[in-house]
Amino acid sequence: MPPFKKLNIKVKPQDNSGFGASSAFNTGRFVNKDGKANIVKSGIPFFERYSIYHSLLDFPRWKFALTILGFFISINIVFASFYYTIGVDKLGGVLLGSPLQNFAEAFFFSAQTFTTVGYGRINPSGFLDSTIAAMEALTGLLSFAVVTGLFYGRFSRPRAFLKFSENMVVAPYKNATALMFRLVPYKNNQLTEAEVKITIAMTIDEEGKQVNKFYPADVEISKINSLTLSWTLVHALDERSPLYNFTLEDMQQAKVQVLIFVKAFDEAFSTTVVARSSYISDEIIYGAKFTIMYEANEEGTGTILYINRLNDIEKAELPLTVV
Repeated sequence: MPPFKKLNIKVKPQDNSGFGASSAFNTGRFVNKDGKANIVKSGIPFFERYSIYHSLLDFPRWKFALTILGFFISINIVFASFYYTIGVDKLGGVLLGSPLQNFAEAFFFSAQTFTTVGYGRINPSGFLDSTIAAMEALTGLLSFAVVTGLFYGRFSRPRAFLKFSENMVVAPYKNATALMFRLVPYKNNQLTEAEVKITIAMTIDEEGKQVNKFYPADVEISKINSLTLSWTLVHALDERSPLYNFTLEDMQQAKVQVLIFVKAFDEAFSTTVVARSSYISDEIIYGAKFTIMYEANEEGTGTILYINRLNDIEKAELPLTVV
C-alpha cells in the first residue's frame, strides 16, 4: 500500500461521532448496508449480550416462521418423550402399535394438549401423565401469549420502509461535481418532515499514525416536508466538502465511508422512524448520474413511481478538473 497522501481538509471533524478514532482495530465498514452497526460484542455470556426479544423482532419472516415452527415441534417432542417414557398405554384411547406408532400417538396428544385443542380420543388416565399434561397446557398458554406478543410487535413496530441506491455517483453539478445517492419509500406509508444527515469517515495519517476521522457533510436539501417520490441527496464537492479535490484513488487510499442517517415522521403511528445505510469507496461510481424513476400515467392524472429503477444510472461527462 502506498504511503498516505497529505490531505488538505478544511472541515472540522466531529468529536462525538460514536465511533472510535483508532484505525488499528477497524476492519470493514462502520455501518452495514442494512443500517446495523458492524460490531460483534464479546466478553460476556452469549445470552447477556443478545436480547432474544429484539432478535426475534429483527428476524426475516422466513427465519421467524422457522423459529416458531422449530420451537413448536421441539417442545412437543420433549413432552411426547415424557409420555412415551412413562408408557403410552397409560393414556386412554391410544391405538398401540410399533414403537414409532406409539411415539406418534404421544406426539400428537402432546400437540393437542399444548394447543389446548383436546379432541378427546386420547386422554390422561393416571396421576403422573395428568400432571405432565397439566404442565404442558400451562406451558402452551404461556408460549402462545409470548408468540402473540411477538407477532403484534413485528406488525405494529414503526419502520421507515426506505430503499437506498446500491451506489453513490459523482455527477456534474453546477459547473462542478457532487456526490449523490438516492432513496425511495417502497410501502404505502406516509412520511413527512424527512431529514437526512451525512457523515464522511476516512482514515487520516496524523503524525505517522493512522486515525479515523469523521466529518459532517452538507447536502443541498437536507429536509423535505413530504417524502413521496424518490429523493436524490446531493453533496457538493466544493471547498466546504471534506472530499474536495479527492480523486477515486484518494478515496480508496483514505478508506472513505459515507454514513447515512435518515429520520422522518410516520403519520399512521404518529412517531418518528429512522433508517441508516452506508457507502464505501468501492461503491462510488465516477462520471454517472441517476435516471428519472417516475413518470406520469397515460391519462395524465397521476404519477407512477418505478421502484425497480432505483439503481438505474447513465454515463455523465465530468468537468476536466475531475480525475
